Amino acid sequence: MNTPQTLGKQWGWNSLTERESALARNPTIGFYMDLTLIVVLVIALALFFDFTNGFHDTANAMATPIATGAIKPKTAVALAAVLNLVGAFLSTEVAKTISGGIIKEGGDTGVQIMPAMIFAGLMGAVIWNMLTWLLGLPSSSSHALFGGLIGAAIVGAGFGAIDYNVLMSKVLLPALVAPVIAGTSAYLCTKLAYTVTKRQSGLASPKRGGFRYGQIFSSSLVALAHGTNDAQKTMGVITLTLVASGLQDVGTGPHFWVIAACALAIALGTYMGGWRIIRTMGSGLTDVKPAQGFAAETSTAAAILASSHLGFALSTTQVASGSVIGSGLGRKGAVVRWGTAGKIAVGWLFTLPAAGLIGAAAAGLAHYGNGGLAIVSILGIGALLVIWVLSRREIVGHSNAISDVDVSGAAVNIPTKKQRRKSARAKAEQETKK
Repeated sequence: MNTPQTLGKQWGWNSLTERESALARNPTIGFYMDLTLIVVLVIALALFFDFTNGFHDTANAMATPIATGAIKPKTAVALAAVLNLVGAFLSTEVAKTISGGIIKEGGDTGVQIMPAMIFAGLMGAVIWNMLTWLLGLPSSSSHALFGGLIGAAIVGAGFGAIDYNVLMSKVLLPALVAPVIAGTSAYLCTKLAYTVTKRQSGLASPKRGGFRYGQIFSSSLVALAHGTNDAQKTMGVITLTLVASGLQDVGTGPHFWVIAACALAIALGTYMGGWRIIRTMGSGLTDVKPAQGFAAETSTAAAILASSHLGFALSTTQVASGSVIGSGLGRKGAVVRWGTAGKIAVGWLFTLPAAGLIGAAAAGLAHYGNGGLAIVSILGIGALLVIWVLSRREIVGHSNAISDVDVSGAAVNIPTKKQRRKSARAKAEQETKK
């Protein structure tokens, strides 16, 4: 086993004072496996979380256009995957919030959390993400990540490891405000869309169906925005790990290879679908028509892009759900299924503390050194296998995720030019016969 002194060199400490200071804050460092191995494990788990984030959040962009028939399911997830990939390269502000904001990474007080604790926090986030996917609940992957990391950091380094000002200003307040703003915007936009496209007789205008084509653009914008926000969270975690292990300078942003790896992971996860949550978002909250779908997606994209620019680590799931509910309220005659909305709200409420408890428990085990880390890994893999086995009892894919939505899609079918000409000829022939 490595001694604290030889292991300290691997952690990048340049002097005996630095090693002694770090060991005083984290006495269990000397019992952990080699730095290279634990960093590799953290990066691998972080990328797996990024993958789960992708298929967990595909519904944010593509549930409503699939629901209205604007785009075919497989085409939708492929398009979302490409745009998530592109979006991940457009900004790093959110990554900096994660790597140098919520968890204190250094400065005068030194590194506050070690890679083993980050590993424990990620395990909490991954397990909660998979559990809510099994239940079809569009909970927040972002809050699962924050909860897991915060729980692990408190156990590993104490309450002082958390920057509560950043947590409040860039995580909790946006979580409360953004869904309300997006929902209000979607409500107003839906009202406007239906007012503008209304005939004088009070009947719906044929132009209203054109919103279905507009949804291809608006949903693509949501997917792009998702990449600019959610992919960066994993970039921030990996960067935090590299900083905590002394392999990267404090205050620096993610390296290009980190950006590329996270972009690919979330794109691959997005391509896998996440059909259980698409079913909930597409038809579980309200029956979506093209005009309200366009309004919901546009409102979601605007909120996410603005948050990414400001470095807010926003929950795209909460924003998308708020927009869908707002658009349902904005369409006359639409019914919002408040029972489903209530279940989603409960998922939101419990995500951060539940992931935090799992992360804290994992961090507690990690304090026992290599054996503890091995137990965390075995229990985590076991939990994921159980969830996967349970998911096989009811397989949800592109063929059955939208079965409840087909009726609403057919109700807003847009006739082609050929169909309109044929209908006009038939009508003319009837008039001639009269």
